[in-house]
Amino acid sequence: MDTPTLPPPDFGPKHGNDAAWERKTLEKLAFASLAEQKTRRRWGIFFKLLGFAYLTVVLALAFDWGDTEKLADGRHTALVQLKGVIDSSGEASADKINSALRSAFEDKGTAGVILRINSPGGSPVQSGIINDEIRRLRGKYPDIPLYVVVEDVCASGGYYVAAAADKIFVDKASLVGSIGVLMDGFGFTGTMDKLGVERRLLTAGENKGFLDPFSPQDPKQKLMAQAMLGEIHKQFIDVVKKGRGQRLKETPDMFSGLVWTGARSIELGLADDFGTVSSVARDVIKAEKVMDYTQKENIAERFAKRFGADMVQGAVKALGQASQPQAR
Repeated sequence: MDTPTLPPPDFGPKHGNDAAWERKTLEKLAFASLAEQKTRRRWGIFFKLLGFAYLTVVLALAFDWGDTEKLADGRHTALVQLKGVIDSSGEASADKINSALRSAFEDKGTAGVILRINSPGGSPVQSGIINDEIRRLRGKYPDIPLYVVVEDVCASGGYYVAAAADKIFVDKASLVGSIGVLMDGFGFTGTMDKLGVERRLLTAGENKGFLDPFSPQDPKQKLMAQAMLGEIHKQFIDVVKKGRGQRLKETPDMFSGLVWTGARSIELGLADDFGTVSSVARDVIKAEKVMDYTQKENIAERFAKRFGADMVQGAVKALGQASQPQAR
């Protein structure tokens, strides 16, 4: 009987095909690795460029390099802005306003300076320091006029500053004046009596607890405070009279603390004419190009303010979450 012939066993792909498959697999892996490296390089370059651009913006904000071009820009009107409450730690502090004014006057291309004011007032000390510096700069640079342009409000300390200008320009609806001084506070003695709270104040010096809000008002201390306010008010009046001179048309209530519209302030001699920054630069100074010298916060100051605000918020939150008062 014949034995059947069986086909040889199949143990997978032939040796030649196996080698080709390995080679193709290695090539694919190599190309994939190269593609990944190229992608990484592209993203690396992108993020480096992005980081460089960010750093450039930060440095520009921090050092305000744009100001270095002012001296080369030719004849122009210099602008300084006084906005908000006049206060030693705010944007309208004497240090910041005076520094900006000095830069404006020292620029050889400055044809005239405009101080734009939009302020309800503030510290009489800070206002007086700015007023004195304006007078000094006007004396040092007699050929460069300084004009005040009032926007919404120029009251109290704001007007104290404005009185030093060559001329004051307003809008017909601006609020101008409030030539007066105040000291305000609260008295809590009635509330303390209702709550059964006893005030225990120990002092060394008869008037060390001057106008303490938790103690009954002392008539003698009230008179002393009124005399002090009267003295500062007189200083304010003298500054206004010196600055405005014969232009003032005094009325019984001019220095009473009242506020007038811009139109009425011109009639009273507290202001000179209607005008805006653009119109004064163009028609009065005759230098239409306006350059702003106002000091701006740099990146470090903004960060410090933000950090301080976050600290305060964190402290308030922590106090609110405290379940028990602390004994001290």
